[in-house]
Amino acid sequence: MRRIGVLLGYAEDDPEAQLRLAAFTQALAALGWTEGRNLRIDIRWSAGDVDRASRFAKELVALQPEVILSNTTPVTAALHRETQNIPIVFLVVSDPIGSGFVETLARPGGNITGFINLEASLVEKWLQLLKEIAPSVTRVARNVQPRHSAFR
Repeated sequence: MRRIGVLLGYAEDDPEAQLRLAAFTQALAALGWTEGRNLRIDIRWSAGDVDRASRFAKELVALQPEVILSNTTPVTAALHRETQNIPIVFLVVSDPIGSGFVETLARPGGNITGFINLEASLVEKWLQLLKEIAPSVTRVARNVQPRHSAFR
């Protein structure tokens, strides 16, 4: 029996989170990994609470899963503080290099790798496309949480 830990930054009753988790378990099943048969998945929901994320990160690491799936920067940071040995695969992290999770995107190093939701080098291309679509636009604003921004 293999063991996967999952720490999500969402609330358990979040419909989008449930859809994503279902897609994950369906993809595993398509690869022959079925919960209860040859796989155990330990899931924790932090609901955006940093203290809960820290507590659940400790719990999951103590269970010694073979890999941990995380999402959001705060959740991944909590796991990063708890282990440098268990592989962590992250989703929806804005700045994994600036957060200290990986050395580079091409060669992450360490025990953490994953998928980012925003690559800062694409912003210039987005602005070019916006200018092509709406040539009269002269100002653009962005809304970010500065502490987790990829645009420092």
